Amino acid sequence: MGLPDMIRPPLPAREVRLRYTDASARTVYCTQVEVPFPEGRLIVSRTDLQGIITHANDAFIEMSGYERADLIGAPQHILRHPDMPKAAFKDLWETVARGDKWHGYVKNLRKDGSHYWVYASVVPNVRGGVITGYTSVRRKPSRTRVAEAAALYEQWIQQEAASS
Repeated sequence: MGLPDMIRPPLPAREVRLRYTDASARTVYCTQVEVPFPEGRLIVSRTDLQGIITHANDAFIEMSGYERADLIGAPQHILRHPDMPKAAFKDLWETVARGDKWHGYVKNLRKDGSHYWVYASVVPNVRGGVITGYTSVRRKPSRTRVAEAAALYEQWIQQEAASS
C-alpha cells in the first residue's frame, strides 16, 4: 500500500504526482518555502532493507513536520521532494546495498509542503556479516554545496524527463 496524497497547503504550491520504485504513487505539494536546518542538531533515522522507517529521532520528527506514528512504518520516500532526481536515490540504494557508506545532499519535503536541505550519510547496519538495514545521519549542509547540488539535480531531472 502506498502513501496517501498530501493535503494541499494553504500557501501557493506546485502540485506533482510522484511515482516510486515500489510502484506506488502519490500527489505532493511544494510551497518553495525552505525551513532552515537547526544549528547543532542531527537527524537520525533507521530503515529496514526495503527502506521502511524503523526509528526516527526527535530532530527528524521536528524537521519533517510529521508525527512519529506517521513516520515509523512508512517508506523513507515519504520525504521525497520532486526536485530530487531518481538517479541520486538509485546511487544511494545501490551504494548501501553493496555495504558501502553513501554521502550526499538531499532536498526533503516536509508534511506541510515546505522543504529542508541536509547533508546525509547513510551506512548499512551489519549483523553477523549480513546487512539488516540502514542508518542515516543528516546534518546542516553547506549553502555553497546546496546551490551546486540544486543546479546539478535540475540538470539530472531534465535529462530524466527527456529520456522518459
